[in-house]
Amino acid sequence: MIFLKTNSDNEDFKALVKLLDAHLAMTDGDEHDFYNQFNKITHIKHVIVVYENQKPIGCGAIKKYDTATAEVKRMYVAPEMRGQGIAGKILAALELWALELDFKKCILETGVRQPDAIALYKKSGYEIIPNYGQYENVDNSVCFEKILKS
Repeated sequence: MIFLKTNSDNEDFKALVKLLDAHLAMTDGDEHDFYNQFNKITHIKHVIVVYENQKPIGCGAIKKYDTATAEVKRMYVAPEMRGQGIAGKILAALELWALELDFKKCILETGVRQPDAIALYKKSGYEIIPNYGQYENVDNSVCFEKILKS
């Protein structure tokens, strides 16, 4: 597997995000438009795309939230590749990159209808926090935080 550090201009990242958005449109139902407005991928400087046999199979990104905090965004692994620990490896690579960029912690939002994502984040050392920012009063959002260790 190859983990490519890139940005949101990467065509493979864009293609994976289209698959992610199609999946989320089904699971989010009527709330998809609300969540989708916060998931634009233009101008994301820190993206990881994972390849196996030159085929893009997963991705994730981090964005600056504040001077000490990176927000994890657009985590996705192709359905046929799930269950192999790839998402955890993407998340770990994003955390390492966040540390290299001098961030002290990562935060993220996922939905209550994403039990696999919730399990991944808990297994990866993330703790549930009060919903932040635009997710503050959203019942179907679950927000997480992890203090990064150098």
